[in-house]
Amino acid sequence: MALAIDLSRRNIEARSGGPFGAVVFGPDHRVVAAGVNRVVPHTTSLAHAENMAYMLAQQRLQTPRLNDVLAPVTLASSSQPCCQCYGATIWAGIDRLLIGARAEDVMELTEFDEGPLPADWIGELERRGIAVRRDLLRDEARAVLRAYGESGGERY
Repeated sequence: MALAIDLSRRNIEARSGGPFGAVVFGPDHRVVAAGVNRVVPHTTSLAHAENMAYMLAQQRLQTPRLNDVLAPVTLASSSQPCCQCYGATIWAGIDRLLIGARAEDVMELTEFDEGPLPADWIGELERRGIAVRRDLLRDEARAVLRAYGESGGERY
């Protein structure tokens, strides 16, 4: 989680994207791929940190479903996945999802709209075999969001 949050902080310091970072880990906590928000620089709404990390991991492992070739696979995300990244998490082949800040933190501290999720979104993921842990280093993740929001950062 610390790496995902550090990436989110570095991304806003470099003004290269929004305040979000994500890391895909394989067994033994080895980094498979990392991503940061690149929506504005890549001119696509799909370039969220989680999607970037998934895409890079899928390309590296040459599979669209990561846990078909490597298990267990964990995604650490500096903030709770939005509705788009929630869907991608289901299909990417993730076994564990670790979350720093909550969606309500994102919407409180920035101008981002995280979109709708099922009322029991955690239960939905767990029914699909994805274990969820949240609030990991939440204060640190919130600090990055706060810094971004207070800086008047662009909506990446």
